[in-house]
Amino acid sequence: MTLLTAFLQHAPVDSTLVETVKDDGNWIMHHIADKPILFIPPVHIGGVTIDMSISAKILMLIVSGFLMLIIFSLAAARNRKGRHPKGIGNFVEMMMVFVRDDIVIPSMGTGGVRFLPFFFTMFFFILFINFLGLVPGMSTGTSSVSVTAGLAIITFIMTQVYGIKHNGFAGYFKGLIPPGVPVFVLPVMIIIEFLGLLTKPFALAIRLFANMTAGHIVIYALIGLIFMLGYVAIPVSIAFSLFIYVLEILVAVLQAYIFTMLSALFIGMAIHQDH
Repeated sequence: MTLLTAFLQHAPVDSTLVETVKDDGNWIMHHIADKPILFIPPVHIGGVTIDMSISAKILMLIVSGFLMLIIFSLAAARNRKGRHPKGIGNFVEMMMVFVRDDIVIPSMGTGGVRFLPFFFTMFFFILFINFLGLVPGMSTGTSSVSVTAGLAIITFIMTQVYGIKHNGFAGYFKGLIPPGVPVFVLPVMIIIEFLGLLTKPFALAIRLFANMTAGHIVIYALIGLIFMLGYVAIPVSIAFSLFIYVLEILVAVLQAYIFTMLSALFIGMAIHQDH
């Protein structure tokens, strides 16, 4: 419904639009691409120009951050007032227990409890961004590879910092090589393991980006069938679009879970290399 609303607002049904849909598939990319919301003069540092403008997807990150502050502050205030959590406080606590018992501890062991604030923030931040993208008129922040890459880089930094902190600088990189590897294989293994360090955050970023973008593209393509095949396609197109929209609710939760779970797994593997 989000994409259908945006489509009807920005693309009136006329003969020109019909010909555009038939002849040019780029209209789909136009509607899912990021758009500037607030222009801020760019900053020039040396020969580099940094665009400081607020885009639709960046705005979603800001809104998600404020929503988290409001909701968690409200939940904490509710829980402090009574002996037992109720309402929103109970729901938030239930979700936190889920992250602790079903994501962090299975991936990192009991030692992962000290990382709970980080994983709580990551899980709920991604979840809020994903859900905001399902609200009519909003945009999906995680459908931008820049956003998912930023989240993946945070996980990458945490992995390296705590891996080195727990095992020592030399011990950490030595532990990346499996024991018992023949000396003549070491040059190849070093390259493979180094690439492995980079492919993990890359996979995190692309997985989240691709899954959150795919549903939008499918819905737009289904809506486009109306203009390509005529009004006879309306029932099928709308029915399948609504099905994909409902499916995206599940995907929004699932992707927050997968990103957090893999982040916990990567950090846990870096800390406990012997396992």
